[in-house]
Amino acid sequence: MSFKIDSLDRKILSFLTKDARIPFLEIARSCNVSGAAVHQRVNQMVTGKVVSGSHFNVDPKGVGYGTCAFIGLVINLVSTRTHATVFGKIEQIPEIVECHHVSGKYSLLVKIYAKDNEHLRKLITDKIQAIPEVTTTETFISLEMGFQRQLDVGS
Repeated sequence: MSFKIDSLDRKILSFLTKDARIPFLEIARSCNVSGAAVHQRVNQMVTGKVVSGSHFNVDPKGVGYGTCAFIGLVINLVSTRTHATVFGKIEQIPEIVECHHVSGKYSLLVKIYAKDNEHLRKLITDKIQAIPEVTTTETFISLEMGFQRQLDVGS
C-alpha cells in the first residue's frame, strides 16, 4: 500500500521543493497549522518514501566538470545476470551520476560529467567501453541545460 498525500502534504512539499532549508514554522504559518503538524507530516512523508534526504547540490562546473553527456549503452545479454554485472561496474565510475534501465534501443542510459571533451573520451573508451558486456555506446553531449526542476506536486 502506498502513502497517500493530501492537500496539506502537497502545500508542504511545494515549499520544501523550492527551499529545503525553509523553517518548518514558516511553512506552518503559511499553511495555518502548527509547527509540530508540519514536522509530523514531513516525518510521515519520509517514512512513506514520498521524500528522501535533504542535501546541497554541487554545481559540476563549479568544481571543474564542464562537460555533461548522456550515453546510451547496448549490452550483450549473455545471461540473466548481465544487467546486474554491468550495472555494478557502471556504479564504480564516479563521474556517472545517474544510470537508468530503459526500454528501446539501449539497455542503460547514463548521465556523466567530465572535466572536458578529452576527459569524456577517456571515460568512454577506458572505463565504459572496456566493460566486456557493453557492445555499443552512443554519446549525446549536452550543450546547455535548459532547466532542471523537482516534480511539482503542490496545490
